[in-house]
Amino acid sequence: MFVIAGLGNPGKKYENTRHNMGFRVIDAIAANNNITVNKLKHKALVGDGRISDQKVLLVKPQTYMNLSGESLREVVNYYDVDIEDVIVIYDDFDTDLGALRIRKKGSAGSHNGMKSVVNELQSQDFPRIRVGIGGTGSRDWVNFVIGKMDASEEELVEEAIKQAAKAVEVLISDGIDIAMNQFNAKKKKKEKTEEKETNGAEGND
Repeated sequence: MFVIAGLGNPGKKYENTRHNMGFRVIDAIAANNNITVNKLKHKALVGDGRISDQKVLLVKPQTYMNLSGESLREVVNYYDVDIEDVIVIYDDFDTDLGALRIRKKGSAGSHNGMKSVVNELQSQDFPRIRVGIGGTGSRDWVNFVIGKMDASEEELVEEAIKQAAKAVEVLISDGIDIAMNQFNAKKKKKEKTEEKETNGAEGND
């Protein structure tokens, strides 16, 4: 069984804020696969179903972001899930707005929700999908992440949420290497290629 957890904050106050990308991706996965996420168990809203013939449990921790790991630890222990079958989805302001970053494992970085998850699971060896919300710029980071996006940002994020939901499905059906190759952002690589081509052209003048 796969446990797919999206990180966020519960309540209407935080709906559609930058910090709730994980919740929104879970909602998209649920809609795509006819799964209802409405049972309150293990300090989370959960729903079970199947994706590509694999049993899955969708999880939206209700502990507030900084304690997300408490809920996820209860889920993992209760169902005795292998750590590599836990997929965590969350927002990331170190990733370009609307871009995705899929990794097999790694540190929590600066994300407090992931710090809690890593601490409670006592492991970094689980897949994660980061949904880019862009940099804070001169804005206070707390107000930035719990703030709502303007219309132009929302358009990019809605597409990223759709892609993140598809990435989870590909990860489950075809494996994480294929999901990484298909969905990881390639913008920076493209920019470097264009820069190299531009510099080469200037050198030939």
